[in-house]
Amino acid sequence: MKNLTTKQLQRIEKKKKKMVALLEITKLNDKDREAKMLALKKASIEADQSNANDTDSSEVSMEDNVTRKRPCNEDLKETLLEDSTKKENVGGIEESNTLANKKPRLSGDEYLKLKQELRERKKRLKIIPRFHLKVAGESASLTINVKSENRIPIFLSDIQHLLLYSLHGHHSPYVPARWCHLEKYNRVTHTVVLVVEGLSLYHFMAYESMFPHITSKLEHRVEVVTPTAYGGSVIEDLAAVPITGMQSDKLLKQYGSLEAALQNNSDVIKLLLTVFPMHRDPSTNAEKFKTEYGLPKTDKFPRTLLLLSLCQMVEENYPVPLKGELAKKYGNYIMTKDVYVEANEKSPMFGLDCEMCKTTIGELELTRISLVDESMNVIYDSLVKPDNRIIDYLTQFSGITKEMLEGVTTTLSDVQQTLRKLLPADAILVGQSLNSDLHTLKMMHPYIIDTSVIFNITGDRYRKTKLQILAREFLGERIQESSSGHCSTQDSQASMKLVQLKLANSVDYGDAVLLGRCNMEILKMKPEKRTDNQQSLKMEIRKYATSIFKHVTKDQKTAAIVGNGEVMNEYSRYLTSSINIMDDENFDKNDQVRLVVADNNKQAILRATQIVMEHAFTLCHVRIGQEKLKSDKIEKTFRTVNKWVHKLWQHMAVNGLACVIFAGENNAANGACFLNLKREIPEDYTIRT
Repeated sequence: MKNLTTKQLQRIEKKKKKMVALLEITKLNDKDREAKMLALKKASIEADQSNANDTDSSEVSMEDNVTRKRPCNEDLKETLLEDSTKKENVGGIEESNTLANKKPRLSGDEYLKLKQELRERKKRLKIIPRFHLKVAGESASLTINVKSENRIPIFLSDIQHLLLYSLHGHHSPYVPARWCHLEKYNRVTHTVVLVVEGLSLYHFMAYESMFPHITSKLEHRVEVVTPTAYGGSVIEDLAAVPITGMQSDKLLKQYGSLEAALQNNSDVIKLLLTVFPMHRDPSTNAEKFKTEYGLPKTDKFPRTLLLLSLCQMVEENYPVPLKGELAKKYGNYIMTKDVYVEANEKSPMFGLDCEMCKTTIGELELTRISLVDESMNVIYDSLVKPDNRIIDYLTQFSGITKEMLEGVTTTLSDVQQTLRKLLPADAILVGQSLNSDLHTLKMMHPYIIDTSVIFNITGDRYRKTKLQILAREFLGERIQESSSGHCSTQDSQASMKLVQLKLANSVDYGDAVLLGRCNMEILKMKPEKRTDNQQSLKMEIRKYATSIFKHVTKDQKTAAIVGNGEVMNEYSRYLTSSINIMDDENFDKNDQVRLVVADNNKQAILRATQIVMEHAFTLCHVRIGQEKLKSDKIEKTFRTVNKWVHKLWQHMAVNGLACVIFAGENNAANGACFLNLKREIPEDYTIRT
């Protein structure tokens, strides 16, 4: 072996010292945590045993122990003072020698042992899963935003995405990246879900003291828009993995979805009912149009399939009348109509485009608006005088000049009132990234088809394509090339033509995400001319519109569903013949889903606790009747639910994900979801002294 130089030996020696110091620091940190836990345990015992006379002293003691970084005593304080005095009196050479002597020099076996200790510690840290909320999750958090007006609730589909991700990680059809982050999903031992129908967010907030096990064990608590808030089905939205032509993203991209299946387009309207004022007139019902009138001759599928869902509108920064921070942000916005009716296959489409200029307030304000119908007729085109003085006309983009606006008196308020008169109650607005146009108009509308979403040539949902490129590639038209700027009439007509082209072909026409190809020849190919391989790829994507249990039971995982007969009948709709299903008594290792039919809620919880360790996914669904929520029984009911949560938690494995859902009240309060990874310290855990 080659002899090492002096510098190389010094570097090796420095590395050894650093490793020794690192190990000492980690040991000290471990002792800190252990000391804090010990202090908390001692304080808890003292609080139970102490009397009123020594309460103050015990609190002081506890506070000192908990807040202090490292436990110390008077002897240690004296030692530190002596050391500091010595350091002041010792010369530089002696001081360096003293410091050098405090760091042991390791070599050979000691060095290898130290490396092994650090390696083992790193391995232990790697196997711990972690969960935290992102901005959207924090906006819905009950602990961060205590006041309801400050919260923006998430959706039940968001919870569904987390459950799928906890089991399959990046192989899940959807990921919960919108609102939370789960690190090391593959270290989650199992996922346990308790759905409590009949209880809502109101019950938890008003009687929080009745749920001590939820508040102490389930750290992450968020408000959820559940289907019961608009008369829908919790089971349907939880068990059916959502898929639409707009949102299928097999390539591991989560876009946010509320649709239960491609064929069920009314679900989009259902959720919009919760935020937009809707008049449910049977004469305008979408099903009536479908059965009596059918599709327009030019359309191959319902245009309602292209509508943005509420979740997409929030994601794409469209103005929507949700409560919380969004309500404050859009406080001066108005609706395009006072009351809407349900959109259907015959609802009229209108192409919209706006041009803006920069004003003294530093924002873009409306200076031109164009609206076209499906026949490309311009039904409204007007220049607009901004409320504030223009400092940049942005002519190369807006096409607006100072001369054009001379003598213009039309204001934003005039435009808003004109649109409210022109647009019918079921109008569908069509355009390229209409979110910016609606913000400029300071208006909100429920039915949107966004060409930047329904057309995609990049294969990535988050990488949008300009309208100029879409028009050139799919329409063979050249727009936005003039040096004098864009034309809002031309842009709105191009958007309308693109939507009509898609309706004349298929949902996946021009969508590289759905087709799994970025080849322009395939993207523009008629559906009937695609090869068998391309058609089979489309069917492959459609397979993701299946039961959640089909996804859960992949990779030899098993699931259990526990509930009464009525609940099990509803879940059975989402258990297809391709899943190996067996009843509780006859379930064995070759089966995938275990069905446990309980006589009552108490029995359901008991059985769930008995089998929870046997399955990767356990779903226990109980229902609380209205008679249990009467004033004389309500507190007892809440304490019972609290005990159920405690029992399930006790029987879970460490690093298991617990999810409790209060499903909300029919046509009333929102629901709530309580989450956490189990971090309970075993009873035999010893604290080193």
